[in-house]
Amino acid sequence: MAYLNPVRHISFDAHDPYALAQFWSRLTGYAVSDGGAPGDDEVLIESGQPGVPGLVFLRVPESKTIKNRVHLDIQPPSGTRDEEVERLLGLGARIVDDRRTDDGMGWAVMADPEGNEFCVERSAVERGLV
Repeated sequence: MAYLNPVRHISFDAHDPYALAQFWSRLTGYAVSDGGAPGDDEVLIESGQPGVPGLVFLRVPESKTIKNRVHLDIQPPSGTRDEEVERLLGLGARIVDDRRTDDGMGWAVMADPEGNEFCVERSAVERGLV
């Protein structure tokens, strides 16, 4: 018999959980859960879709010092990867490593305002999935 343990949340360490939750809420479109407010030690954002893990941001005293061992890959549902990279730069992300190629392939490694890395891949439209 197969045993299934669904992922309920993906956790991020943060100096300012509310501010980081706001960034990721704008990135993903997930809503800040009831009770999330500035100064909170823990803030959850959720998609509102069953089976989709929420993102939880937890206050920690230490700073991020090394590369993430786990990161999220973001695939925009519409538009282009490059448009999404520009939108995220406007939200406060930065490019850590640009792996985009001249032929339109590849991805951009970005970091959120507290330095957590994530990748932006080609959109569903660019991949012909929509």
